[in-house]
Amino acid sequence: MIEMVVDSIRVSLMNYQRVVILKEKETNRYLPIWIGAAEADAIAVKLQGVSVSRPLTHDLIQSMVDALGAKVNSIIVSDLKNDVFFAKIMLNVDGGQAEVDARPSDAIALAVRVQVPIYAEEDVLDRAGIWLDKESGKMVPDEGDKMKFEEGKKPSEEEMKKMSAFYDFINTLDMDDFDKRKS
Repeated sequence: MIEMVVDSIRVSLMNYQRVVILKEKETNRYLPIWIGAAEADAIAVKLQGVSVSRPLTHDLIQSMVDALGAKVNSIIVSDLKNDVFFAKIMLNVDGGQAEVDARPSDAIALAVRVQVPIYAEEDVLDRAGIWLDKESGKMVPDEGDKMKFEEGKKPSEEEMKKMSAFYDFINTLDMDDFDKRKS
């Protein structure tokens, strides 16, 4: 498992769909996950320190976990099947550990509230992670593909097909302020 941090929440210029961008803590590899507007707002509200008059759904979940004597330990973006991400909320309960299946957006919204680590399985990052050049903000080949390019080999049609959905999406994002957090 690789530790991730919430880098930003973006809106696609093509379809106005929200995406949360997780960044690998130690590298420039990113994991874009499409999420709903309500979940994007729930994450942004907490990250920006905005107070709300009534608890949001994820605040309620946090209160319920606390009331039941459990503690959120971490969340894991655990799988990717048919372009759908899966996550687990890891709980400490009565001296043991429990896993709760969740949508990544809900798990991330909870994680930012209780300030626990966010992890992604290496396999998920291998399949959906992207590398961005810090200077240009453009997608670059992953570490394994860099060697192919350096050796003068172009990626196969299958490799390009695997990357095309992410490439198209990333190219619709406004990357001018990629390193800046919205306030």
